[in-house]
Amino acid sequence: MMRIVVVAGALLLGIGALAAQQDQVKETQAMMKGNGKNAGALAAIVKGEKPYDQATVNAAIGQFDDTAKKLPTLFPASLKGVKFEGDYSPSPKIWSDKAGFDAAIASFAKTVTEAKAKIKDLDSLKATMPAIGKECGNCHETFRVKG
Repeated sequence: MMRIVVVAGALLLGIGALAAQQDQVKETQAMMKGNGKNAGALAAIVKGEKPYDQATVNAAIGQFDDTAKKLPTLFPASLKGVKFEGDYSPSPKIWSDKAGFDAAIASFAKTVTEAKAKIKDLDSLKATMPAIGKECGNCHETFRVKG
């Protein structure tokens, strides 16, 4: 009888851990999709496809800032080797080069903080967007894998 209780308890803990892991994956994916949506909104403004709107800029930069704050906790060791659904997954380099990943996050956070202070009009957005895009691209090239 005791063996059944122990086995059932272990199974419940395992199921709970798996559910928490999947919640973490979904949160991470939602955040990255939000970043992409906001980057697209800013790109449309820079390209002249949409009019400059400070509220849109503030919302996008706010999303990037939130991401920069949360990124250090979004890839715990428990997600190492987990296949994300969708087109992209985290690279094993996130865990094998933790110092490099942390440096990339810090660089992104610094760029976003600077952007918040600088972007006040279309010209300042145009001047700042390349730095933000570069930070996103550098991290994705190193710490994200397709498929």
